[in-house]
Amino acid sequence: MDNFAGYADWIYLVGAILFILTLRGLSSPKTAVAGNRYGMFGMALAVVATFFVAPSPALALIFGAMIAGAGVGIYRARTVPMTQMPETVAMMHSLVGMSAVLIAVAAVLNPNQNFNAVFRFELFIGCFVGAITFTASVVAWGKLSAKLAAKPLQGFWVKPTQAILFLAMLGFGAHYFIADSLQSFLIMTAIALVFGYFWIAPIGGGDMPVVVSLLNSLSGWAAAGIGFTLSNSMLIIAGALVGSSGAILSYIMCKAMNRSLLNVLFGGFGASADTTNAAGDQTEKHYKSGSAEDAAFMMANASSVVIVPGYGLAQARAQNAVKELTTALKEQGVTVRYAIHPVAGRMPGHMNVLLAEADVPYDDVCEMDEINSDFASTDVVLVIGANDVVNPAAKDDPSSPIYGMPILEANRARTVMVIKRSMAPGYAGLDNSLFYMDKTMMIFGDAKKVLEDMVKGVSGGGH
Repeated sequence: MDNFAGYADWIYLVGAILFILTLRGLSSPKTAVAGNRYGMFGMALAVVATFFVAPSPALALIFGAMIAGAGVGIYRARTVPMTQMPETVAMMHSLVGMSAVLIAVAAVLNPNQNFNAVFRFELFIGCFVGAITFTASVVAWGKLSAKLAAKPLQGFWVKPTQAILFLAMLGFGAHYFIADSLQSFLIMTAIALVFGYFWIAPIGGGDMPVVVSLLNSLSGWAAAGIGFTLSNSMLIIAGALVGSSGAILSYIMCKAMNRSLLNVLFGGFGASADTTNAAGDQTEKHYKSGSAEDAAFMMANASSVVIVPGYGLAQARAQNAVKELTTALKEQGVTVRYAIHPVAGRMPGHMNVLLAEADVPYDDVCEMDEINSDFASTDVVLVIGANDVVNPAAKDDPSSPIYGMPILEANRARTVMVIKRSMAPGYAGLDNSLFYMDKTMMIFGDAKKVLEDMVKGVSGGGH
């Protein structure tokens, strides 16, 4: 093993290159599968190399944990429905955070270790970032899985509590850094765990996609911090790649919402959304409703159709049904495209993953910036379970909590059809004026069943 240890850095270098290729591959649906395989191979190399450089590894414990973890991971990957993918991702982030905390605590409790100031600083950073990531990810998982209320925690005391906890965490961490106090380190860790809850609980459900992306970034930085503690270059590189890519994605998503990251983390839709709904409930609004057969006739006789998928598509597991509808419309000579908002669904890229699972051609899927200018010349827009990303209030109502957020401008199309279970507001708790326009037809029901009925209607009629 000693002879092999000299080659570990070279293996880590190959692994780092593979991780970079992974990110490059995952940047496009067309290359995502190859990118995922690069990552798997790179991680396998890193694990094997670490066995040879680790001093006196407890092989039985390590292999036992690896087998158990692989078993749980394979089972979850094979059985998780797409509707539960966002909370599954959030839970994975929590495990990374907890791993960083446990490694840091084990290092501090090791009687054979005498860390200098630099290592104590690395432990301080890695541990509190990991602790915050763990609790925050658990709360995000609870909100996304409906185990906890999506409504944000509110009250005049929330922000002062956040500030007190954050300053106390830094204070005890600084004392550990200066005095090498084990007690201060453990108190800092405990406060960081509590702070993670009070950080995410006040954020509304509508901001969860950005939160999931940010937690992905934090899990990477936590891993990188612990990589310094363990003097493991592979862990540092992998953590830095995850951290930086997650931060860039969070920025992109915030830009798509026309909001700053600080506004998402310490603002949110919460109180304003509730006020808006309370006022809106006092006024009865009128809308038009129709059947799947009506919608099928209109789409089959249109020249162009744009489909806007939202979380309702995932909830109904209707991605294959919408692909069948697309095929049926194309057979009638209709041009069909999909419009994807950057924050549609409940995690970054949620709709892209759904459509890819149904083998929707990549060329049919358009991002917001490239398709918004085409809505005015579109005959029919079909909105499936989306609410906030097509809400005209973002452009027309300065009092709306989402005012200024770029949206898919479906309201500019000649006809709009919306599939929803009811007129209940979306995940952010906001009503949508699009649903009450004269050009809009509401179609109520389970998205999968409605789409299947549309397929029958299109196949039986048309031009």
